[in-house]
Amino acid sequence: MEEITPDFRHNRPLQLMVGWIGLYMVITAIDPHYFRDWLLENLLVFIYGALLIATYRRFAFSNLSYGLFTLFLTLHMTGAHYTYAETPIGFWMQEWFGFERNHYDRVVHFCYGLLCGFPFYEILRRRAGAGPQWAAFLTINLVLAFSGFFEMAEAMTAAVVEPELGDAYLGLQGDIWDAQKDMGLATLGAIIAMVITLTWRCKKALDPRV
Repeated sequence: MEEITPDFRHNRPLQLMVGWIGLYMVITAIDPHYFRDWLLENLLVFIYGALLIATYRRFAFSNLSYGLFTLFLTLHMTGAHYTYAETPIGFWMQEWFGFERNHYDRVVHFCYGLLCGFPFYEILRRRAGAGPQWAAFLTINLVLAFSGFFEMAEAMTAAVVEPELGDAYLGLQGDIWDAQKDMGLATLGAIIAMVITLTWRCKKALDPRV
């Protein structure tokens, strides 16, 4: 595991990451395509951000995990600004690869598993005391479970809180299997993250210089 630096005052990389998240939040809050959609999409960012701050002294992640969080939140806030179905990068991908739809949402769901898998693994290793293989297995299951929870929460929010946003919020783009595909891609991302993590751990065990 990477060395942990719980003192925020002396953790310059983390300071830069927090500064970037705050700055990019302000940038993406300026004239979003649909302000209410932007607000709904970022509710979890506000909640999880507050949770990470509140628990920082009790459990500080490694800077690697915070960096992965930062990358994921940057991707998410970009999608929240434009709405996932109308993100320009997705349209560029659609043109380059001949896709039938804007796949930016698929990319972000995949990156959820790929980028957030290691922080889950880190919690299980350090707090739950799980062994490497068991922690990796549980991480994949956690990513799948949280993906399913998010899809259900998203559907309920769209139906109860902002039903008029419809497809702009859900981003179905006419695909009735959108939720299942998103969950599958997140799980695939987590599997790849755990393969990389366990491979790196084995290499480190064999070579102390790594």
